[in-house]
Amino acid sequence: MEMDKDIVIVGAGISGLATSLGLHRYGLQSLVLESSESLRTTGFALTLWTNAWRSLDALGVGDYLRQLSLAFRGFQIANVDTGLPSGEVLLEESTYGNYEARCVRRKDLLQTLAKELPEGTIRYSSKVVSIEESGHLKLVHLADGCVIRAKVLIGCDGVNSVVAKWLGFKKPIRVGRSAIRGYVEFPAAHGFKPQIYAYFGGGVRFGFAPCDDKSIYWFCTFKPSTATGHENMSDNPVLLKEFVLRKTANVPKEVYGIVERTELESISCAELKMRLPWDILIRDFAKSSICLVGDALHPMTPDLGQGGSSALEDCIMLARCIGECFPKMTSRKFGEEKEDVNVKMAAFNKGLENYAKERRWRSFSLIATAFVVGFIQESDNKFIRFLRERFLSKYTVPTLLWMADFDCGKLNIP
Repeated sequence: MEMDKDIVIVGAGISGLATSLGLHRYGLQSLVLESSESLRTTGFALTLWTNAWRSLDALGVGDYLRQLSLAFRGFQIANVDTGLPSGEVLLEESTYGNYEARCVRRKDLLQTLAKELPEGTIRYSSKVVSIEESGHLKLVHLADGCVIRAKVLIGCDGVNSVVAKWLGFKKPIRVGRSAIRGYVEFPAAHGFKPQIYAYFGGGVRFGFAPCDDKSIYWFCTFKPSTATGHENMSDNPVLLKEFVLRKTANVPKEVYGIVERTELESISCAELKMRLPWDILIRDFAKSSICLVGDALHPMTPDLGQGGSSALEDCIMLARCIGECFPKMTSRKFGEEKEDVNVKMAAFNKGLENYAKERRWRSFSLIATAFVVGFIQESDNKFIRFLRERFLSKYTVPTLLWMADFDCGKLNIP
């Protein structure tokens, strides 16, 4: 089976669906290929920052998602070894400028984006096995034998991107840390304030945030050396839970109880990876009518909480760069005659070129800053710990908010 499509997007995660929706707002149809049988909702929840909400507003779904989440008022920082608070930042009383942060269930975000797309946009059970170039077309071969001839191919297929590999990018590197994530629902109100709680020390970084009045998302990042004797615990939720409980033994009882009451099926672990930031500067991530978006472009450590938020930035800017090259797309019918195809390809390539210019240095700075912040926050080195507790900690929140206060602009739909 073969088919022709103007725009093919690989991956129906956050970046794939948001990119498709952004293009749809310009009247540009796309086909989204998803390897799984349905929307993938692993990961439980994620924190969306100011830049993400600006992006969601541009897509027209921000207000709906706000109804499903709580706006954070600030941060509470504490020592994981003693459980004692070391600082609190109330954002509404700060001078940090514009901000908005909420913890959103991944399922809610994906379903909201998906329902805005035309029926048939997402093709499930469509695993990409290889990509070929044939003239101005990209031949996308699927595991079921189908071949899709695409004029533009957009890789939104995550850290292990097939599209990134085709473009010549090396695999993201391991950073020597892992992240355990969990999600818990309470039968009644949990009683925690709508803010981010973070505990540092002992070679780990533990934190949690309410999604709403009855549910909480938590995380624990650590170096494998802190889990001696549990080399295979990433596949064992029992060991994962025991490890986090052991590392949070000195936090307040109600905080300890968050992990304690988490069901095993709501706990996961993943090794943290990142792309070397200079790869973004020296390699073309938008060429020959192919480009990368989200984790396929700039996988980073979670220390800025910018994985999902920066992916949404990409989507808006890519949709606008392409859409503005088709100012009359909604009124003109393009055929497959040579002249029409040439016009299309010239517009697509110009859009991708503009996108690459917009995102190159921003992607570089996100990856580099996240790594440095994570190193400072999680290091158990005595000297780094002294600097963190005495000097560096006060710069963490401003850095995080500064990176989040990015305006991706609106979709200038004609």
